[in-house]
Amino acid sequence: MNLDFTKKQHIHFIGIGGINMSSLAQVLLTRGFTVSGSDFKDSELVHSLREMGAEIAIGHSADNITEDISLVVYTAAIKPDNPELVRAIELGIPTATRAEFLGQLMKNYDLAICVSGTHGKTTTTSLISQILLDNDTDPTIMVGGMLPAIGGNTRIGHSGNFITEACEYTNSFLSFFPTLEVVLNVKADHLDFFKDLDDIRNSFRVYTHLLPDDGTLIINGEIDNLPYFTDDLKCRVITFGMDGDYAFTAHNVSYDDLACGEYDLYKDNEFVCHVKLGIPGEYNVSNSLAAFAAADAIGINPADAVRSIDKFTGVDRRFQYKGNIGGVTIIDDYAHHPDEIAATLGAALKCPHKKLWVIFQPHTYSRTKALFDEFAASLSAADAVVLTDIYAAREKDTLGISSKDLQKKIASLGCESYYFPTFDEVENFILDHCSTGDMVITMGAGDVYQIADHLTGK
Repeated sequence: MNLDFTKKQHIHFIGIGGINMSSLAQVLLTRGFTVSGSDFKDSELVHSLREMGAEIAIGHSADNITEDISLVVYTAAIKPDNPELVRAIELGIPTATRAEFLGQLMKNYDLAICVSGTHGKTTTTSLISQILLDNDTDPTIMVGGMLPAIGGNTRIGHSGNFITEACEYTNSFLSFFPTLEVVLNVKADHLDFFKDLDDIRNSFRVYTHLLPDDGTLIINGEIDNLPYFTDDLKCRVITFGMDGDYAFTAHNVSYDDLACGEYDLYKDNEFVCHVKLGIPGEYNVSNSLAAFAAADAIGINPADAVRSIDKFTGVDRRFQYKGNIGGVTIIDDYAHHPDEIAATLGAALKCPHKKLWVIFQPHTYSRTKALFDEFAASLSAADAVVLTDIYAAREKDTLGISSKDLQKKIASLGCESYYFPTFDEVENFILDHCSTGDMVITMGAGDVYQIADHLTGK
């Protein structure tokens, strides 16, 4: 498989209605490719792609695969016995996973920026995207959240500049062809796929070594045993960090009443400019340093980039203010890993509040079991924790772990904790027990945001 923008082919997407697959289809449609696809159900994304010229069937059938198709792209959710995938193989049509296809797509851009890390990818990708947009680079953007500046998660540019998130799960990012990488952190996660932290670190090392000799690696200098990832690299390596001898660092950091940081930006130990963020938490100070380093690496002066970063107010579901009911502040956040929870609660604790409540929906049984003690410890930083059932996502309940177990563990650490099996029960409990001045954070990567939306009438 070799995707070439100059050769207009017929590409078929199985599962085209997904947010990531639809983005890839949009790029091809704007480049003059013939695009077809299928999905289980109709949707706004499907309608939008049809309006752009895609031919989309509802339901999967072998009849959807025709001999004029040059390549069939499929998502991780597609099983080997899918009739379209089976038919493509029978006809000898090349097939590719979404990650493999995204990697091929990157090869058509002069600058391919990939932002990786256990957490912080969406915010940092969005920060860099904002800088690129404000400096007339006309980038193609694929981000994992809704970015207000582009009115969604995808922007199709017409330059040689491309930026996307690079997820380590199932080693997807090893199929990519980046010219500039940003590595934010390397932590234990996705332990349903990786054996342990060492296995994850090995994948990130392989990932950094994907860079060409004339590429650039921007990496958090605070990562344990940094040389493990950078030894033998011939490309340029730029470090950033909160406290240490790094190329980009923050001095004189302080926080306002909404926990938004401001600091003096230093490059190579020299003052550059003062930065005032519109997003909260120490972790976002670090994310902004990565964005400044990326901007500088591609020729955008940090003093120009600061205007973009100062006005950036975040993406959906990242410490997102949802409203106020009866004097109670409602926040929604995507955090679903212990480190992310600790970072989000660290930001919340800097905000004015009387009592801090967290409504947490654990995400996947494997993650909950593997990081059980870490989840309990990070959540106990709140004054009270309300747990919903585990959001299964791609998994089945076969590991003997439940939210009730986590509730008991949190209680054993001296933190007020509760469990309710339904969202209605959670909402009624919150309405009965919260009072003026309290802060409530709905937290998790599943559908827990619906509680915040319902409480605030969104």
